[in-house]
Amino acid sequence: MAYQVEHIGIAVKDLKEGISLYEKLLGAPCYKTEKVDAENVETAFFIQNHTKIELLSSTHPEGVIAQFIEKKGEGLHHIAFEVPDILEEMERLKKEGFRLLNETPKKGADNKLICFVHPKDCNGVLIELCQSMG
Repeated sequence: MAYQVEHIGIAVKDLKEGISLYEKLLGAPCYKTEKVDAENVETAFFIQNHTKIELLSSTHPEGVIAQFIEKKGEGLHHIAFEVPDILEEMERLKKEGFRLLNETPKKGADNKLICFVHPKDCNGVLIELCQSMG
């Protein structure tokens, strides 16, 4: 299956500062912010030449983004690929020996169903599969 990059996720400590920085860097405004309470994260989206950039900031000191930043610092968190059928792709990857971080898709930001592939199976890169919900 050929994947298309849907977005690149970047972990930031302070979302407002991150938005300001990336607006200057990209010369484009943030077009959307969204809280995903189930993940303890707040996101901000930018679009550059058909590729989205998602800034992620933790809304809770014990959230996964806060833990990521504590361990690795701010920076690249994940690369997300759009898939037409997330359940089918999850099954295919499991058969290929990849470990998934969630057994069923969950609701993510930007009206997507998401699933993560363990970074140890992807040369240290966290991979997100995402499917539009509508």
